[in-house]
Amino acid sequence: MEILDIVDERGVPTGETVERETAHARGIRHRTSHVWILRRRNQAVEVLLQKRSLQKDSHPGCYDISSAGHIPAGMGFVESAIRELKEELGICAESSDLVYCGQRMIQSDSVFHGKPFHDCQVSNVYCLWLDVNPEELTLQEEEVSGVLWIRLSECIRLVRENGFPNCIVPEELLMLPQA
Repeated sequence: MEILDIVDERGVPTGETVERETAHARGIRHRTSHVWILRRRNQAVEVLLQKRSLQKDSHPGCYDISSAGHIPAGMGFVESAIRELKEELGICAESSDLVYCGQRMIQSDSVFHGKPFHDCQVSNVYCLWLDVNPEELTLQEEEVSGVLWIRLSECIRLVRENGFPNCIVPEELLMLPQA
């Protein structure tokens, strides 16, 4: 059972907590950290996308943020971002490695596996400049089925055109450094 802090519209905990499943069943606001891994290649910025495991409760098999996750109750945005990088990809990072890109409010309603799924989250978005080969990563199989480097400009175009299975929001990609 994963326990999350209930937060206000700026992501500040209210002092109340909720189970993750309940948060998504009822659309209760909680926090996530998003980390986009970037590198420079051939005068262009590339972004590392993760392919979500088919066992995920939302958007199974879709390409997504390099590393992201719900923030457990009592944990902060940066601390959670560093934990998710280690768990999902085997990347050891320090708080000073993360570049803050901004904060987003996410509100969506879907159905996954026949159940209503209401997402109401405040997400801090970070980037991490790291030129790493996919075979050097240790993927958490229950979360990530693969990774893919792609030019950031191409990723933005494909996401806007729905050119590949993804659950990426174009506005978040535009928060990242383009050069």
